[in-house]
Amino acid sequence: MSTVTPMNGEEFVAALRALSSRYWGTHPFHHRLHNGELTEYELRMWAANRWYYQCNLPQKDAAIISNCPIPEIRRQWLDRIVYHDGKTAGDGGAERWLRLCEAVGLDRDEVLDERHLVPGVRFAVDAYVTFARTKPWVEAVASGLTEMFAGHLMQQRVADMLANYAWIAPADLAYFTNRINAVSGEGKATVDLVVRHCVTREQQEKAIAALSFKCDVLWSMLDAIERAGVKA
Repeated sequence: MSTVTPMNGEEFVAALRALSSRYWGTHPFHHRLHNGELTEYELRMWAANRWYYQCNLPQKDAAIISNCPIPEIRRQWLDRIVYHDGKTAGDGGAERWLRLCEAVGLDRDEVLDERHLVPGVRFAVDAYVTFARTKPWVEAVASGLTEMFAGHLMQQRVADMLANYAWIAPADLAYFTNRINAVSGEGKATVDLVVRHCVTREQQEKAIAALSFKCDVLWSMLDAIERAGVKA
């Protein structure tokens, strides 16, 4: 048994928040996106490849539910699957992302058949889903704490994309505008959940490592997308 003293709640949350510098909001590709420096081709590659991440989120969340023995948490987490998949066909976060893909010049079919998907993005996203399927549920939940860093970035992205890409309309960015408030609430609830269930130093360190892994996943996705854009 470990004799290392656990962090208190404030210390633990501070250690998690310290990873914000490695969140994909600081990636050079995102800086170029926000500054209006992407070509139309690069925007299309970004949207088509991120689609693979978006459409796999419900499977990631389903994996967490399947590994979690606590009914209260399973019920809470089910809302995330419904959010992305929608209550009915043509609804939900995934559908809103497809609309953004169409706004940047992609046909829906070419997004769904993954013809633009690059190997690095597939590998990173598949690794994330595998992590959720094979790790203890609380570690998989902790990996999603990138939510803590997302709300402000989404607000800025909406403003910057509308300012810098004239062919994109406010309605085209419904994925982000709809998600801003949701992610803020989810982020706080997820932090509270992780703090409540990671009570030993070992559990806390594994949660921090899980969030670090997720940051690596997101960063690797943008690395691959950026390289794909250069090839055009």
